[in-house]
Amino acid sequence: MKLLFIADPLQSFKICKDTTFAMMRTAQQRTHTLTVCEVRHITWQRGSPVSAQVRDIQLTGDPIHWYAAETQRSAMLADFDAVLMRKDPPFDSEYFYATHLLEQAERDGARVFNRPRALRDHPEKLAIMEFPQFIGPTLVTREAADIQRFHAEHQDIILKPLDGMGGMGIFRVGPDGLNLGSITETLNRHGAQSVMVQKFLPEIVEGDKRVLIIGGKPVPFCLARIPQGSEVRGNLAAGGKGVARPLSARDREIGEALGPVLHERGLLLTGVDVIGDCVTEINVTSPTCFQEIFDQTGCDVASLFIDALEAAVASLRR
Repeated sequence: MKLLFIADPLQSFKICKDTTFAMMRTAQQRTHTLTVCEVRHITWQRGSPVSAQVRDIQLTGDPIHWYAAETQRSAMLADFDAVLMRKDPPFDSEYFYATHLLEQAERDGARVFNRPRALRDHPEKLAIMEFPQFIGPTLVTREAADIQRFHAEHQDIILKPLDGMGGMGIFRVGPDGLNLGSITETLNRHGAQSVMVQKFLPEIVEGDKRVLIIGGKPVPFCLARIPQGSEVRGNLAAGGKGVARPLSARDREIGEALGPVLHERGLLLTGVDVIGDCVTEINVTSPTCFQEIFDQTGCDVASLFIDALEAAVASLRR
């Protein structure tokens, strides 16, 4: 297959742990061809299909100079067998506009994974609302009084912005309510912006588990991101320690319940975050943790993904 990866600049990759790199490496091993571009390289003009300035690359196996790139050229997205949207968050205005360009590319005949409409329809914090049976006490509001009432009921709470990533902007407020007012003002911008508030789950000490779902099926191992020291956040970007573990019965139940629903909507790959028995987020933009799981367990998540991609493309060709 001819694969187009829409991603962040290649020079920003940390290939020892980058999931997109793991996908590329496995794809090249199977003799698929690799092409890359950034979101900023995608264009559309009336009367023409969506195109992009792209570069064909080959992975070299060298840990420093890890790819060799051809000269940039123009290509229509519909000319590729699969387009993989792997731009990292944040899901900002430019990302939103990119999903519309990619949806137009689908009308041209492009096969995009994850599907652009599904990316728009599943904001990573709010997507959990559809599955209340799997989440803990949660509130979404911009009203300070609502947050105060939620705190009075649950005593120990977590507050986070809806557009945060990597643990950014997450606060914990305990029973004493210390700084609840100022934290609320910071996050809701004096009532102008909505905030997610959740009951604190003490099981975070055992890790914030990333359960990967590929082609509607949960991967047998998850990565538990364990907070270090006095930190409340388990995110790897916030210094959490990643420990791969077999799925628990509850993890598998969640994955098997959510997987087919999300897959049917065009989400080939999702990352469901679970603390204890509760889902806290559903990540769809650029789920990670492939290499950490492989390094610790030998479970080749990248191969599972390329298997699913090959099957999805074959199905769409029929």
